[in-house]
Amino acid sequence: MTESAAGSAARQVVTRFAPSPSGHLHVGGARSALFCWAFAHGRGGRFILRIEDTDQKRSSDAASVGFLKDLAWLGIAWDEGPEYGGCGGGPNGPYFQSQRLDIYNREFERLIGSGHAYCAFDTPAELEAMRADAKARGVAYRYDRTRAVSLSKREVDALLAAGTPAVIRFRTPEGPITIRDEILGEATLPAGEVDDFVIRKADGFPTYHFAVVVDDALMGVTHVLRAQEHFNNTAKHMVLQDALGYPRPIYGHMPLIVNPDGSKMSKRDKDKVLRKAVKERGIATPPGGCVPAERWTRWLADSAVQLDLEEATALAAALDVTLPEINVDDFRRSGYLPEVLCNFLALNGWSPGQNIEKFDNAFLAERFDLKRVVKTPAKFDRVKLLSFNCDAVTGMAPERYVALSRAHGHAYHPAFMARLSDAQFDALAAASQPRSKTLEDLFRSNRFLALDDSEIRWSDAKAVKKHLIEGNPSGLDHVRALRGVLDGVAAPWTSAALEVAITAYAQSAAEGQLGKVAQPLRVAVSGGTVSPPIFDTLAILGRDSTLARIDRCVAAVTASATS
Repeated sequence: MTESAAGSAARQVVTRFAPSPSGHLHVGGARSALFCWAFAHGRGGRFILRIEDTDQKRSSDAASVGFLKDLAWLGIAWDEGPEYGGCGGGPNGPYFQSQRLDIYNREFERLIGSGHAYCAFDTPAELEAMRADAKARGVAYRYDRTRAVSLSKREVDALLAAGTPAVIRFRTPEGPITIRDEILGEATLPAGEVDDFVIRKADGFPTYHFAVVVDDALMGVTHVLRAQEHFNNTAKHMVLQDALGYPRPIYGHMPLIVNPDGSKMSKRDKDKVLRKAVKERGIATPPGGCVPAERWTRWLADSAVQLDLEEATALAAALDVTLPEINVDDFRRSGYLPEVLCNFLALNGWSPGQNIEKFDNAFLAERFDLKRVVKTPAKFDRVKLLSFNCDAVTGMAPERYVALSRAHGHAYHPAFMARLSDAQFDALAAASQPRSKTLEDLFRSNRFLALDDSEIRWSDAKAVKKHLIEGNPSGLDHVRALRGVLDGVAAPWTSAALEVAITAYAQSAAEGQLGKVAQPLRVAVSGGTVSPPIFDTLAILGRDSTLARIDRCVAAVTASATS
């Protein structure tokens, strides 16, 4: 145990997760929140959620709410923070940094008064010239404070009174800075590595470095657990803590989550999939107008331009391509279970040992510690995650599967749900659970059920040829004959009754080979080769839709074959 760890042992453990509301919650951020929650709750401590929204260009209220929804869905409840879904509140608010400016301004004045900070009036052009000069001389750029600190208080006050744009910079002390980290160990930054950094921007808002230090101290945070990309920032935070007289929290920097090839998991992965599909198919205009023409033109012309979430989702649907999940909301939409995602995320960078892989959040809180957090990047194995989810979906109680699937359908497939009665949906869920890996599979594999009978198309030429045209008798011959058989099935129209009738037909007309009649029938009523078991499929469709689709199929395929 380090000296800082020993000194904090008697204090209640307090961790925090402080996302910037610039979009949906990335799975890497979700993993950080999960570990912070588990570390605190496993030690009888508190977990704080704080929204770092001081970057006005990147923040939005909608994004903040999205973060709260994502965390609540994952079951990561915060003890203090914004009020949402029964969580939040507390004595250290407000929990949005944009609402804490008075606190930051007070601390700015303290630093300026003690000589630890100063106003700087450099223009963007002047700063760029300094950087260009350093580059030309082949040296690393370091801010030169000479001009700024030479100004008298009277001169500074006059410039501020005149409305001259200014930032506040921290006067970084000379000498090396040693960072002690519970995961990565100890590292020392040499003297001069950290220059005088900005702590208040020209718009009056604090920078991340300043606000995070003030908030951590005033909210009593004892342990800062965050991604390794913040490791070098820790030096700035430590010198600020010393200047402000704040205690230093214990730091632990966790490995990044990356794709299997080592690349960063980002929303650009979605963009790559869309661009590849558009290029391979030679698509020049947005299908169905799913993306505004002006945006489409800019997107095609510039690889740096990305579609927003709604546009990307609409284009993916129009192209019938699946986008890689990056954010928590992506996985929710794709039908993953929150408890499975938490379980899997915990294994990305940590292990409980003893070959234990499947556990819930309560187990994680009981067992989680920093000693078993790895230092190297964690590769996100989507195949393993899908396997975990499949086991959970197929192994859950049928009534829970029906309830979860129904809720998923109402949230993401309202048109589908509107086409099916409760009885039809219950039958579909019962038939789908054994072959579903996610909650989305039920809807993705059975789109034909939600279509009007007149909307069914037989556009899969390979399937039509193999299952309807070839053979003697052909599949279409069997479908024609089955039309009469099915019309004669007495009420009620059930899976069991259909099985008796179709099996009897197969015995007499297909040498008992059910597949020779079931697959042509499946293609006829669905337009494709995949559906629940054929008897369940027909029972869910009902008599009228089944017979109508058979009639349309016979007519369409016959006309196509003779044209």
